Amino acid sequence: MNSSARLLATLVTGTLLFTGCGDQKSAATTTDPKAPTASTDHSAMHHGPATADMKGLMNTMMTNMEGAKPAGNTDRDFALMMMAHHKGAVEMSALELKEGTDATLRAMAEKISADQQQEILVLQEAATRLDAAPANYKPTDPADPFTRQLKASMDGMMLNLGEPSGSVDQDYAALMIPHHQSAVAMAQAELTHGQDSKLKQLAQQIISAQEQEIKQFKVWQVKHAGQIKPGAALYECPMGDGGRSNAPGKCPKCGMDLEKKA
Repeated sequence: MNSSARLLATLVTGTLLFTGCGDQKSAATTTDPKAPTASTDHSAMHHGPATADMKGLMNTMMTNMEGAKPAGNTDRDFALMMMAHHKGAVEMSALELKEGTDATLRAMAEKISADQQQEILVLQEAATRLDAAPANYKPTDPADPFTRQLKASMDGMMLNLGEPSGSVDQDYAALMIPHHQSAVAMAQAELTHGQDSKLKQLAQQIISAQEQEIKQFKVWQVKHAGQIKPGAALYECPMGDGGRSNAPGKCPKCGMDLEKKA
């Protein structure tokens, strides 16, 4: 079995365990964080060990993405990275279904989990098919356009995660927004630099679906803003570019100081 097949089996087997298993605990699959990747080391952005909360699942997902060794082909590497990214969303959705109480978010979690598990199958097929595809970018060169876009998508997602609020519902909505924004950025990188028609079609599908879900999460946050605990106050970029966090810090998009929402 080749390297991609082994990684694909690990990712998909772990993900499919969550189908219809809202009452089961999320399983955290880790890989070697020292493995070379298409992005920088985000260990400085991690806040403690992976745990069975939304933030811990995000950190575990980031470790898995960093462990997906790039081959230097945009389509193949996009498929592997997005598989790990989707797996994180499935695990976070499983935790929402297990411990969350809000009906709107639980319905979103069910749909996100089902949709992304189906997309994982498409990504699996593509990664296997493209395992020996020729290199067309430089994953170790930070100046490479595709590498730079992947890095930016991951940096923005993991910046200023904040601390858990004590509410699974609040944390699910808060962290799925940067998670989805990262997926959209990765998909846009594939549309710009990818060559595989099936993956480019999937990338457009990811952008359309997840941009809509980002809007739904933001609407939910506005409706439930009065229920946010003091430790989970929301901060947004004063430039209105979509940069946000659960804690004070810099905007991941423009670098300006985030401001606390009124």
